[in-house]
Amino acid sequence: MTEWLLSLEGTEAGHQLALGLALLAALLHAIFGALQKGKHDPWLSRGAIDFHYGLIAAPFALFVVPWPEPHMWPIFAGAFLIHIGYKIMQAQTYVLGDYTVVYPVVRGTGPLFAVIGAGIVFNEHFSAGQWLGVAVLLMGIFGLGVYNLIFLETNRETLKPALLMAAGTGFFVALYTTYDAYGIRATANPFTFLAWFFFIDGLAMPPYAAWRYSRMENKPALRPLMRRGLLGAFVAYFSFGSIMMATRLDSVGEAAVLRETSTVFAALIGWLVLGEKVGPRRLFLMALIALGAVMVEMNG
Repeated sequence: MTEWLLSLEGTEAGHQLALGLALLAALLHAIFGALQKGKHDPWLSRGAIDFHYGLIAAPFALFVVPWPEPHMWPIFAGAFLIHIGYKIMQAQTYVLGDYTVVYPVVRGTGPLFAVIGAGIVFNEHFSAGQWLGVAVLLMGIFGLGVYNLIFLETNRETLKPALLMAAGTGFFVALYTTYDAYGIRATANPFTFLAWFFFIDGLAMPPYAAWRYSRMENKPALRPLMRRGLLGAFVAYFSFGSIMMATRLDSVGEAAVLRETSTVFAALIGWLVLGEKVGPRRLFLMALIALGAVMVEMNG
């Protein structure tokens, strides 16, 4: 399977597969965000998810995939630090704001930074039509921010810091997308990168989550929390794995932008599952973000 995937790099078939993988990552990432934002403390949810995906990845990293080349260890160290920053920002964002308020800003600001980063690191360049798509996407993002500042009635006291944290989280999304795309291209076997990434990345958050849990007066039941963590681990495998394979097969910038159609899935999840009010105007602005992503693909 590895040889077949690598044979598709730079081909039209590879482009189509990357498109499908980016859209799959969009759906799965919206589900992942809802799992972390759900009824449990976001820090505990993230710790449970990371514990499970690190534990499951360990035997594959140690005994199944080829061992990483020596030059990969500094790359893994960099990814570890970047993802810690991302997780801290993301968890605090979910503490401060409603899912349907902060998630579109997180996912929407990421592509702009990712496109710029892909141009610097991978020498990728967007056409005028693609930049128009990015502009439409940003209109949706900033429109959401302005709308929430003016009209949102819930969590007013934490709205501004929530939006600032969401924008900062978007920067980390772009940073890890670009950096990890470099990492998965730096090793001969992409599954080596994925297995070792999850194994190493699963080491940081569980100890903090366990410490946080120990200090809670009203501790949540462990069994539902761990079930959520196990489900989130498998969602993370396919979400992160899909977008990373998409960036290996095709354009990093396009894959990053297409993933942001997740805002539409997030709106539906927030409304149907989390019981958050979305409304037609906010739904329209979220759709603008998705439309901008589609324009980037159509003009590629």
